[in-house]
Amino acid sequence: MKPIRAARRRAAGLFLALALVATAAGCGDDSSSDAAGGPAKVTFGYIADYSGAAALAVARKQGLWKKAGVTPELKVFTNGPLQVQALGTGDLDFGYLGPGALWLPASGRASIVSVNMLGLADRVIARPGSGIDRPADLKGKKVAVAEGTSGDMILNLALAGAGLEPDDITKVAMDASTVVTAFSSGQVDAAATWYPLIDTMKKKVPDLKEISRTEDYYPKLTFPNVFVTQPKLASSDPALVKKVTGVLKAAGDWIAAHPEESESVTADFLKLPAGQLKGSTKYVKILPSDELTKLTRDGTVDGWFDELAATFHRMGKLPDPGKAQDYYLGDLYAAARKADRS
Repeated sequence: MKPIRAARRRAAGLFLALALVATAAGCGDDSSSDAAGGPAKVTFGYIADYSGAAALAVARKQGLWKKAGVTPELKVFTNGPLQVQALGTGDLDFGYLGPGALWLPASGRASIVSVNMLGLADRVIARPGSGIDRPADLKGKKVAVAEGTSGDMILNLALAGAGLEPDDITKVAMDASTVVTAFSSGQVDAAATWYPLIDTMKKKVPDLKEISRTEDYYPKLTFPNVFVTQPKLASSDPALVKKVTGVLKAAGDWIAAHPEESESVTADFLKLPAGQLKGSTKYVKILPSDELTKLTRDGTVDGWFDELAATFHRMGKLPDPGKAQDYYLGDLYAAARKADRS
């Protein structure tokens, strides 16, 4: 199956390249519209939290969709895999994925159009008195984790970095809220989870230890959340995908320049109390589009996705890690013109 998959990827990449050339030659202003000549219409999925909604909230507030000539229909989802399923059925054109769902693009089920934010919230933490001061000390210990999440990912990274195998610990799988209860009550020695859940744990275990952090792996590896599209849409209408990407680039730049204000704009978008998302930007790294373009062109972003795919492979979620160049549309991202530019 691998030769067939590789051939399909090469064919898809060639088709996209030819389509981009044709678009550039035949349409100098890089515009696209629906058949009636009006704004292009797209369906866009999101998750109702800060990272999952901030760009869309800012795009609406700043009028970026109108500037790009795009009319979005926004649909809220509870998780990334459901959005990828909707992409596959054609019920969604674009969506948002957290880092725990990035094995789906790597498996060929979605194409990444843009990095959104880099997650800084994940930790492996240990209870005081557990004898755990570094990842190597996890051997033989009971560790709580929500499987398939970014907490699961950082746990696997910590184990691999310490030369341990998953079987070297007693992994206790549970949902994220139960991880909080199990750790706080002393049912487990350690946990792999994230902020702000750890803030809740600290109320009962104030002297807990952080033995592995997301930042420990940067810049070689990071936990990005991303925007994705249907692979067939990227091939058939790259001009439209570039327009939407331009909106996301402009929104991301505004967020990078106004992080605290973006929290209140997102709260308003989600119809939450004004201060409910205050402090959300503490847990993410927001890169301006110029920097992301540079990191895309020098291969750094591909490296992030390749390293994550290798992690998913070790976790047993991704039989064939593939290569980021097959599912991250880096050339398209770099070429997309920001929606706020005339």
